[in-house]
Amino acid sequence: MYGTVKDELAATLKEIEDAGLYKRERELTTPQAAHVATAGGSSLNFCANNYLGFADHPDVVAASRNALDEWGFGMASVRFICGTQTQHTLLEQRLSQFLGMEATILFGSCFDANGGVFEVLFGAEDAIVSDELNHASIIDGIRLSKAARFRYKNADMGDLRAQLEAARAGGARRVCVVTDGVFSMDGSYAPLDQICDLADEFQAMVLVDDSHAVGFVGEGGRGTPELFGVMDRVDIITGTLGKALGGASGGYVTSHQEVVDLLRQRARPYLFSNSVAPAVVAGSLAALDLVSGSSEACETLRANSALFRELMTDAGFELLPGSHPITPVMFPGEDGARQAAEVADHMLAAGVYVVAFSFPVVPRGRARIRVQLSAAHSEADVRECVDAFVAARAAVG
Repeated sequence: MYGTVKDELAATLKEIEDAGLYKRERELTTPQAAHVATAGGSSLNFCANNYLGFADHPDVVAASRNALDEWGFGMASVRFICGTQTQHTLLEQRLSQFLGMEATILFGSCFDANGGVFEVLFGAEDAIVSDELNHASIIDGIRLSKAARFRYKNADMGDLRAQLEAARAGGARRVCVVTDGVFSMDGSYAPLDQICDLADEFQAMVLVDDSHAVGFVGEGGRGTPELFGVMDRVDIITGTLGKALGGASGGYVTSHQEVVDLLRQRARPYLFSNSVAPAVVAGSLAALDLVSGSSEACETLRANSALFRELMTDAGFELLPGSHPITPVMFPGEDGARQAAEVADHMLAAGVYVVAFSFPVVPRGRARIRVQLSAAHSEADVRECVDAFVAARAAVG
């Protein structure tokens, strides 16, 4: 009976294509790095989450390679059956120590972590107050719980107060404010100090997804809670091993001991998914060693981000304000989506790999090219990227 379904799916795909929203994947023929190769040739890569350049760092690669010999290829099991190795426990302990929390639990991804945490901790008698720009994994995770849902305008503390008042007026037992530490399409920070103040006032918990911050944001790379001085006031942090900490896969929840213990008993993505692969665990431990042992990569990343912003501003491009390595180059207006896509295509042809984003990923009229700086980029790389933007703008018009 697939015949009718096939026609329906084909029609849906055509609608996506006609709307200019079809996503095509470009294959890399090299390891992930600041310099990559695709079928079209060599490119400078400015669109990966490889913030610290650890995806191909020799120490991380060596640790991962050695783990294949010492720990094997895969666990072939979930954690509570026979899927826990000594190094899994060690990585959880190291993450707890690094982030200043009591306990940590590993998941297959941060999407899984966010998919497991809400259903376990919040029921029909509770309320979750979520920033409107939170990541899709947070939105999906909240949907899995039976908690009442309240949404506040992005980083708007007046609206957050109003939603907290509404949650308390509804008689909620537990209330939790949920936010990304860094909003990935804007590169902006959640004002965690103000959020924690309001949470204290309304006796609410605070959960932060810090995927785009851990490893390089804050003086010691401990993320947005460190940046805003609230490491002792955030109750739950979810995060990923797939960005700054090696860029492979895996996620985690780090929190109070009781929270983590209950997640081990009831979080479905944890109970029913294979353990994080041994080579990934070992590589992530090596990445943590690099972050803890030296600030050089973080300093290089900050310098690259500042240089890019300075040069692009001098060249007359519109950037969203900020300091995060995520740097949106804006193409506003009705024709912005076309312009952004054509500029990105022109740049790739010239050997600089960036990606354009438009509606529905971002609001209408707010199309952009999201540039992501890395510590692996040299100053010459950054300048070449800016030169490519200038040339593409001239070519596209």
